[in-house]
Amino acid sequence: MAPAANQTRAALAAALLLAAGLAPTKALTAAATRAPYGVTAAGGPVEVFTLTNDHGMTVKVLSYGGVITQVAVPDRKGKIENVALELADLKTYEARANFSSLLGRYANRISNGGFTIDGVRHDLPSNADGVSSHGGATGFSTRLWTGAPFQRHGEAGVTLAYTAADGEGGYPGTLKTTVTYTVTRKNVLRIDYRATTDKPTVINLSHHVYFNLAGGGTVYDQTVQVLAGAFTPINARKLAVGQIAPVAGTALDLRKPVRLGDRVAADDPQIKFGNGFDHNFVVDGGGRGKLVPAVRLADPASGRTLEVATTQPGVQLFTANSFNGTLKTPDGRPLEKGAGLAIETQHFADSPNHPNFPSTVLRPGKVFKETTEFRFGVSR
Repeated sequence: MAPAANQTRAALAAALLLAAGLAPTKALTAAATRAPYGVTAAGGPVEVFTLTNDHGMTVKVLSYGGVITQVAVPDRKGKIENVALELADLKTYEARANFSSLLGRYANRISNGGFTIDGVRHDLPSNADGVSSHGGATGFSTRLWTGAPFQRHGEAGVTLAYTAADGEGGYPGTLKTTVTYTVTRKNVLRIDYRATTDKPTVINLSHHVYFNLAGGGTVYDQTVQVLAGAFTPINARKLAVGQIAPVAGTALDLRKPVRLGDRVAADDPQIKFGNGFDHNFVVDGGGRGKLVPAVRLADPASGRTLEVATTQPGVQLFTANSFNGTLKTPDGRPLEKGAGLAIETQHFADSPNHPNFPSTVLRPGKVFKETTEFRFGVSR
């Protein structure tokens, strides 16, 4: 083919990439690499796994807690920025449990100081109110995971593995867990969860990564849509009260896109209980083993969009209500209230104490399997 024709084809390819919201790149291929990140206070070595696709999307994952430190994706002009909140260093992550990390053995809250399975009571380390959150002090966000990076079919990923001992955190059963992070050619971050146990136990795995599609500031000017006709109300202690209620007529009716800031400031008792969004939504069609859309987020200024699809029955939205500027990014920028939005696909909070909620019991011989996809794109 003539050189002029080659140049024309290259220019056309670059234009198509820009039209799709993807900056043209030079000979990029999917890659998964590992490197030292630091050492924990207890002396454990931590690695960072960098996953890149052939469009330049990059995700960075730590072996400590499965923390996601970066998700770099393009805006409508092709500018690539990190849209995940990132802290300054490992020491800061250790001091701030659950920040953009894996959650387990039970994500969200369990009340009454524990739970009962098959007539056997299991007590959990809890706060003064009898509440255990995100697996407690020895939850998955604090564990060192073993990582195995991979590249295949234009995708890059890493599988993290951890075995929780019988009785760890108060939970029965030796729980063998793998979590696989995959960056696809379509700018999707897919997380696959898998676990088995040798004793009846409860399990609820999720991820607490904070997103801000603008790459800075707050998320209040971004729009959100949650495909859920119901939610699980909370009380003033932010505990599920055991009901499944319709969103209609409340500030939690997000079935059509709305500006986040307008709902966070709404005069609604549920919003006041959470000091913003800190609520579990019942995903329409969720919990049936198939991926269904749950949340759509969009930043009008940058054009970045995010659709979250999941096999899980619920999704918790948390608008960083407790941030006050004390946490800082690597470049010293303080993280204020509303700096990010956590979209935690999950089973319902406190399900072990509410038999009307979908069961979270896992028994020997069964496999816990759930998948969530974070699908990034751009709008014109």
